[in-house]
Amino acid sequence: MEEFRRAYSRLCREHGAEPQEAVLRQLQEPHRGRLDLAARSLTADTCGALGRLLPSQALFTELVLRDCMLSEAGTRLLLQGLCSNTVVRLLDLKGNNLCAVGAEVLGKLLRQNKSIQSLNLEWNSLGAWEEAFATFCMGLGANEALRQLDLRNNQVNHRGAEELALALNSNSSLQQLDLRWNSIGLLGGRALLSSLPSNRTLWRLELAGNNIPGDVLKAVEQAVHRNRDRQVALRESQERTHVLSKEIRNLQEEKSKQFLDLMETIDKQREEIAQSNRTSATRVGQLQDALKERHSIVNALKAKLQMTEAALALSEHKTRDLGELLAASEQERLGLSHKQAEERRLEQQEASARESKLLRDLSAANEKNLLLRNQVEDLEQNVKSQQERLFLAKQELTNTVAELKLRVVQAEERLDVEKRRFKQSLEDSEQLRVREVEHMARHVEESERALQERVQRLEATRLTLEEDLSRVKAAALSERGQVEEELVKAKTQVRLEEQQRLAHLEEKLRLLAQARDEAQNACLQQKQVMADAQARASQLSLQVDGLQRRLQELQQELSRKDQEKVAEVTRVRLELQEQTGHLQAQLTAQEGLREKVAALERQLKVISSDHREALLDKESENASLREKLRLKEAEIARIREDEAQRASCLHNAVLAYVQGAPLRALSPQK
Repeated sequence: MEEFRRAYSRLCREHGAEPQEAVLRQLQEPHRGRLDLAARSLTADTCGALGRLLPSQALFTELVLRDCMLSEAGTRLLLQGLCSNTVVRLLDLKGNNLCAVGAEVLGKLLRQNKSIQSLNLEWNSLGAWEEAFATFCMGLGANEALRQLDLRNNQVNHRGAEELALALNSNSSLQQLDLRWNSIGLLGGRALLSSLPSNRTLWRLELAGNNIPGDVLKAVEQAVHRNRDRQVALRESQERTHVLSKEIRNLQEEKSKQFLDLMETIDKQREEIAQSNRTSATRVGQLQDALKERHSIVNALKAKLQMTEAALALSEHKTRDLGELLAASEQERLGLSHKQAEERRLEQQEASARESKLLRDLSAANEKNLLLRNQVEDLEQNVKSQQERLFLAKQELTNTVAELKLRVVQAEERLDVEKRRFKQSLEDSEQLRVREVEHMARHVEESERALQERVQRLEATRLTLEEDLSRVKAAALSERGQVEEELVKAKTQVRLEEQQRLAHLEEKLRLLAQARDEAQNACLQQKQVMADAQARASQLSLQVDGLQRRLQELQQELSRKDQEKVAEVTRVRLELQEQTGHLQAQLTAQEGLREKVAALERQLKVISSDHREALLDKESENASLREKLRLKEAEIARIREDEAQRASCLHNAVLAYVQGAPLRALSPQK
């Protein structure tokens, strides 16, 4: 805040102006994101400095400039600075008498700014200039961030209302619009009503004090209520989608956990299979070692046989039969050994194939069993959640019904109280008005009588003063005639007795001059008194005129009070109509909730029946799978026993062969 204050002072001094003390004092006080300069009379230099600072500052989210007596140049500089600001959310320009320039700059601001959500323009004159107001409405139509707009007492006529209707057709963000106390009229009200079906976001529109008929107001209110219900339904659907997405994420996490567990079990089974393969490989290695030993023994026997053949070559005829017999036995032994090796290899392949197949079947059955169990658990959880939601919906329905009943009772009681209070206030205001009228009439009569008496007295004084003035003039004239006669006599006497009475005549002339001066002074005093009397008469006439104007003002105030009383009566009626409309809307909403609850109950019944059937099917499938699994396990056990028996027989045969026992006696029966 201190940095902003220093920057403001520096910019003002750079442009040759002193910073305003009121603004500096306001900037010294911490306001946590709010700059309140209401009623500070900002100059154009201050507005220019603020306009240059606001685009780069992120301190203030609320800017209050109401009743600041902004000039056109200051308004332009300040709002041009706000065009590139991305932090301010609330702008209050109430009571600044904004005209054409303000409307144009505000239209530019609404087109370029993307952060202002609340704009207060009450007590201005934007609607008096139609072209500038059309520019403002075009900016409003292009704006996508504004939520609240206050245009009360802005001289908006039906043409301005038509421009606003065009802006509302293209605007998709404005939610609250206040147009009270303008002159929109029937045509403007119809234009606004025609724009509401295409606007889905405006849920509050105030049109009181615009000379709009009641049916148009009621239609506007119904359209706004539809938008409000649509917004409420949209919020509920968004909340539901959020909840469902959260549940889906939880289910996905659970499924991922289950998949990881399944992968861990598969890895364990693979490790077990690898271990079993390793054990089987060790056994096969042991058998191969045994076969190698047997081959070495056979080779040793062949060497011995060759040695015996060489030793007994001389006695061929004795040993021919024995040689033939030995060759036959050798051939039979080789055939039996090859046959047994082939049979053992085939049996090992078949055993490994059967074991892999059984393992695959077992893993598939386990996976299917796990999936079925997960599906059963999911279905049980869904049933539980549906039951909980139904219980919550029923509880919420009962609560809303009770609350609505309580609100209806409270509204009826409040309506009765308001009716009684309004009747009492009407009676009191009527009595007070009658008393004030009587008192003012008496006061006016008394003041008129007093003024008439004062005028009569002043007229009498004026007449007496005029009589005195005429008497003084007559006396002065008579004295002048006498003085002239005496002067003539003195001249004749001077001519006759010039030297004798010179001193006497000079003394007499001095006395006559003094008398003349006194007469002139008396005349001047009488003239002054007459001027004072005329000034008093003019003052009294001015007072009479002021009292007459006061009487006219009192009559106008009385008529204005009558108009205010009528407006208050209409406002109370409108409020009562609004309350009744709200109650009707709540009743319709309650009926809609009842229908939704019934539909949900029916849906829940269908879902529960489907879940029961699915559970029965899954249980039967589980039973059949358990039976198949049991049969597979029995078959695996039998195959393992056969393999163990064959391995033991093979081991005995190898041992018997190694020890020299006859193979036919030890070979297993097929």
